[in-house]
Amino acid sequence: MSTYQSFKSLSRAMYLGFQRDRTALFFTVLFPLMFLVIFGGIFSDQTTSKVEVLTIGKVPVLDQAVAQGGAELGKVMKVTKASARADALRKVEKGDAHGAVEQRGGELVVHYSAADQVKSGTVRALMDSIVQSANQAAIGRPPAYTLSTERVEDDSLKAIQFFTPALLGWALASAAVFGASQTLVTWRTKGILRRLQLSPAPIPTVFAARVAVSVAVALVQFALFVLVAQLPMFGLQLEGSWWMAIPLLIAGVLAFLSIGMIIGAWARSQETANAVTQLIVLPMAFLGGSFFPLEETPGWMQTLSYIFPLRYLNEGMLNVMSRGLGPTSALAEIGILAGVAVAGALIALRLFRWEAA
Repeated sequence: MSTYQSFKSLSRAMYLGFQRDRTALFFTVLFPLMFLVIFGGIFSDQTTSKVEVLTIGKVPVLDQAVAQGGAELGKVMKVTKASARADALRKVEKGDAHGAVEQRGGELVVHYSAADQVKSGTVRALMDSIVQSANQAAIGRPPAYTLSTERVEDDSLKAIQFFTPALLGWALASAAVFGASQTLVTWRTKGILRRLQLSPAPIPTVFAARVAVSVAVALVQFALFVLVAQLPMFGLQLEGSWWMAIPLLIAGVLAFLSIGMIIGAWARSQETANAVTQLIVLPMAFLGGSFFPLEETPGWMQTLSYIFPLRYLNEGMLNVMSRGLGPTSALAEIGILAGVAVAGALIALRLFRWEAA
């Protein structure tokens, strides 16, 4: 039997096994979709208490408002002077700030990102209130100031723009880690690995088939998430470089498969593998930014998130699917995920054993 035929047969067998396992199907496909629907509905109207605003150049209207009501404004808004206009707009686009304000004569211009409608709406409402207060102070004279708004993105976005890539990242990580760890432990405890070692099929072909099935399942997950999120009740709008989510997805699957392989190579039973996988996947989902934006978390949590590969998968997909950034914005994340995949594979090889001890 040729290598290709072995690969084809093994891939088909693995896929059919996955398809028949209804529990795996539920937790891989339907369970994450449930979170997408729940979070997409709940957090679309979520309120916020404080926003971060950057000022571009001199903004006398805002400076005057801060001078007169600094204590009250400080409870809901943090104002920071930007070093440059382009840098301010970039930070708003990436979600590092919730708005940027500049003054052009009597016009106050608010730059905002529609990726977070709650905070951008808060910024616009605050600026509108400041402009109205400034005009009301000039009693008996025509309004001196006007307010205009400009989105940093080309298209209008909704809260679903965050939850779709973020929850998809969690779904991909869960499926890959659980799939790899459980498969390896099951094959070892049932003697399948030993039989595969003695079979004509080359061992690299066996693992290539496992990778191919995982990537195929991930592509199905991606398609389902996008189709559901694009329903009229949610209204997902994909940006121009959304296709870069596919190489990100592949790099992410490889990274999380390698983590699952480490667990599967080390664990001696399915119970142990399952427990360790839960201990890794769930904290990684929370600290990797799958359930809520990382900028909403304390500083120590944001720092800690950098050790989790899920952060880079989520960040990369947010950039290309929701924030409208170009294809190159995902290259760093792809490189990091590929590095995790290589390192994880090397560790798994060191821990790998054919038979249960």
